[in-house]
Amino acid sequence: MLLAALALLAGLGMREPVPPDEPRFVLAARQMVESGQWLFPHRGSELYAEKPPMFMWLQALAYQAVGDWKAAFLLPSLLAALLTLWLTHDLARRLWGRRAARHAALALFVCLQFGLQAKRGQIDVVLVAMTTASLWALLRYLLEKPDWRLLATGAFMAGLGTVTKGVGFLPLLVLVPALALRFAYRAGPPPTVRSGWHALAALAGFAAGAGVWLAPMLWAVQASQDPALQAYAGEMLWKQTGTRYANAWHHVKPAWYYLQVIATLWLPGALLLPWLLPAWWRRLRRGDSRIILLLGWSALVLLFFSASPGKREVYIFPMLPALCVAAAPLLPGLLRRSAVRWALATYLAVLAAVAVLVAALLLLDGSGALQRQALQRGMDAASMRHFSVWLLGFGALALALLGWARLRRVGIAVVLATAALWASYGLGLAPAINADSSGQALMRRVGQRIGPDAQLGLLGWREQLLLQADRPALDFGFKRGWQQQWQQAGPWLQAEPQRRWLLVLEQAMAPCVEQRLAIAMGTSSRRQWWLVPGTAVSGDCAVGLSPGESEND
Repeated sequence: MLLAALALLAGLGMREPVPPDEPRFVLAARQMVESGQWLFPHRGSELYAEKPPMFMWLQALAYQAVGDWKAAFLLPSLLAALLTLWLTHDLARRLWGRRAARHAALALFVCLQFGLQAKRGQIDVVLVAMTTASLWALLRYLLEKPDWRLLATGAFMAGLGTVTKGVGFLPLLVLVPALALRFAYRAGPPPTVRSGWHALAALAGFAAGAGVWLAPMLWAVQASQDPALQAYAGEMLWKQTGTRYANAWHHVKPAWYYLQVIATLWLPGALLLPWLLPAWWRRLRRGDSRIILLLGWSALVLLFFSASPGKREVYIFPMLPALCVAAAPLLPGLLRRSAVRWALATYLAVLAAVAVLVAALLLLDGSGALQRQALQRGMDAASMRHFSVWLLGFGALALALLGWARLRRVGIAVVLATAALWASYGLGLAPAINADSSGQALMRRVGQRIGPDAQLGLLGWREQLLLQADRPALDFGFKRGWQQQWQQAGPWLQAEPQRRWLLVLEQAMAPCVEQRLAIAMGTSSRRQWWLVPGTAVSGDCAVGLSPGESEND
């Protein structure tokens, strides 16, 4: 566990937030700290109504604790990941014993999706910590002792998870297989909610958790009568919760989408499914209530997200700790099987070989596709070399571990290689590509070009650009169409043309700009950006643009 913690900690504070989500949350958190307005998050000049502010609160609190955004924005994810590992370990210990507990926690740690989310400043690993905490309390209530405080705690964490991300209520679905057990049970008291008093405690706990943000937000909306705040509340409570899942407008995927997520992002754990599934089936047939509740809940979560047309790989992430707990008593026996060892050895060999191959191509093939892609992202030669050396080092270490472990200790080798992977990612790989991905390099060039006394505006902008600006920058809306943005940006530029500059996405350039006076600033996150001086603008800049045209809708 200490090794896992050190690997996840490695690189904290060594990079800036990168798209797609990290800059958005950090920008909102920074505006909370600077403005003192914590109840209604903002993205620049607009209210940000796509996620509740809970995660941004955690980032803002982390900043107030450590005083450095580069460390603060990743700190909630790190702590949530460590909490999830502990909860997984403790729940497995209570259900199966100490040996199984260690296997459960390490099984979770080695799955690729867990490390990827733990090393990112995103909501999902915090949500998983909350759903796992809720499930931990609810399963203890159902299987260990019917203490109303456990039930209330589980419901409270589900409510808190719901105002972190709308699906935080999912742990409560464990009551469905519990009720099924109640009707099917034949030899003793079934696990279920024991009394009306306990049910009231659960309702109160959920209301208290959800009310942490929901109650003051609704009170403020009602008290202000501000149409913008009312629209924000409607967006949050309806479109971004029910509509987002029942009638998704983006990330539309086929029903089988999550099978490919499991087959890839849940490696190497997914390789053990051919052995786990029959073993689980035997335990289900024997009526093992622990397996029934864990797998029954996981199946309901998978069904819930598969039924929605909108799908993302992180949606089923909350299932992973529960499945690791369910697998825990079986893993010691499985790891003694030759076929399982060969599967893990093959995984480690492929992972190492891919790392070495990619690094070699970047270092040696100057005109290859990987080199061209890196250059298109704006990476310079030094960054590519730095990235390649770290990747090559990881690949070589993974191969060395495989050679040392052979088949007998391949499980240990996978754990050590996973720790090396996330340490390499934090210390070398992510920092190497950070300047371009974060927008830092672009905004540094912009600041140098316009000088310290100039005023800067952004049009067609991305969150990382406003976050990385070296001065207060004016935006003209994020989700507004380009025509609407130009209606404000054009007059603003023309009011003081000698001092004002506008950084514009290439696709959003307006006919009013005299192209020969605009300055190409290069690529960032695969987008081309232009710097427009006020002297390059004349006439009505909204003419010639489609009213609704924008890539941020």
